[in-house]
Amino acid sequence: MLLAHRIRIAPTLEQRDYFARTAGTARRVWNWALAEWQRQAALGLRPNALALKKQFNAIKYAHPDWLDEQDQPWLRTIHRDAHAQPLVHLAKAWSRYFAQRRAGEKAHPPRFKTKGRCRDAFYLANDKFRLEGAAAVLPKIGRVALCEALRWPGRILGASVSREAGHWFLSVQVDVPDAVARRRRTGDTIVGVDLGVIRAATLSTGETIAAPRPLKAALRRLRIRGRRLSRKIEAAKTRAGIAGNIPKGTRLPASKNRTKGAQALARLQARIARVRRDFTHKLTTRLCRENRGVVIEDLNVSGMLANARLARAIADVGFYEIRRQLQYKADRYGTTIVLADRWYPSSKLCSGCGERNGILSLGERAWHCAACGVHHDRDVNAAVNLERLATAALEAGQALPVASPAATPGTAAGQLPAGGGKVTPVRHEHGRQDGSGQEENAAHFRARSR
Repeated sequence: MLLAHRIRIAPTLEQRDYFARTAGTARRVWNWALAEWQRQAALGLRPNALALKKQFNAIKYAHPDWLDEQDQPWLRTIHRDAHAQPLVHLAKAWSRYFAQRRAGEKAHPPRFKTKGRCRDAFYLANDKFRLEGAAAVLPKIGRVALCEALRWPGRILGASVSREAGHWFLSVQVDVPDAVARRRRTGDTIVGVDLGVIRAATLSTGETIAAPRPLKAALRRLRIRGRRLSRKIEAAKTRAGIAGNIPKGTRLPASKNRTKGAQALARLQARIARVRRDFTHKLTTRLCRENRGVVIEDLNVSGMLANARLARAIADVGFYEIRRQLQYKADRYGTTIVLADRWYPSSKLCSGCGERNGILSLGERAWHCAACGVHHDRDVNAAVNLERLATAALEAGQALPVASPAATPGTAAGQLPAGGGKVTPVRHEHGRQDGSGQEENAAHFRARSR
């Protein structure tokens, strides 16, 4: 099973400078390769990564663009993976773009990377570094202190070094033996989970888990620091005699105050992300550890984010990240993830008698069933219906597939289980068949997401 461990690095000033130069090298090689790819494509040629790599190797130590002030090839001071891997990444980006176009999905071509506006990172092959307890021996700079040792035993496949808000991290990907990667569950129940904005998760047991909403808590400070940085940028533009937008290719002289303001804003944004990430990991780990089956709705997150009134609150909870983490952690705990059909009316069905409340609006958080008179909390009722949906499918002997694990750089990812793949909806086989009353909007949401 493939797992990744992201470890914070405690580098010296010289090592920080090398990391920054190496990340800049990877960015510059990416931009060169993308520009050359586009130039060749405009001429009617068919560029490929192997030909670009040979072309780059022929000029990287001799062309004036890749020489320093003493006419020496400065790439020799950077380890080879930093300027070889961007070509591989570019080839994968174009392959993914064309595959999405052929599938009729929304696709974006690779874009140029701008200093200060892209993720600073570079790749390390598994034969170019080694770990020694709470330290790593990296090429060109030697021993680097880590804040903790690697937690996973197994064969190291590779690593990447990245920067976040002034801190550097080493993400190591390890092929962990299944006997070590698998975790034992503490329960064998099936739980329905209804995701929400105020309550991040409402369980079919009646338990509600409040959302930390870190962006909302820090929004005032975020705006203040953003305005401070904006004023510093405007002052720099005035001193440089620039009115309006900054011309392309123009770089404002950096002042110490502007650098400190940018770092303060980045630290606050990183803290918001850490709080959300910590909550999501704890929630998804608990759900997979304590249950043999977890039922969630197949939410149209991209369509929900199109609502300007709810987009910030929905993004602050992180609906899709919760689903993504559940999918890859389910493989470690042997938990089955069931995705209820997007149009299954979990909130509108009475969990007591099965009667459908067709006039229930989004603003009604509680309602009485006209048939049996039971009072329902909207979220708890939806979670109970989701649990019964999956329980009925299991009792009928339906083979509910485990969701495909996600694979995102810097996060853990498991291997595809046998028979895994797309999760089939179960509403059409079990439960009420009348739908949610929103099927007519499906085409609209699909069109908006493209």
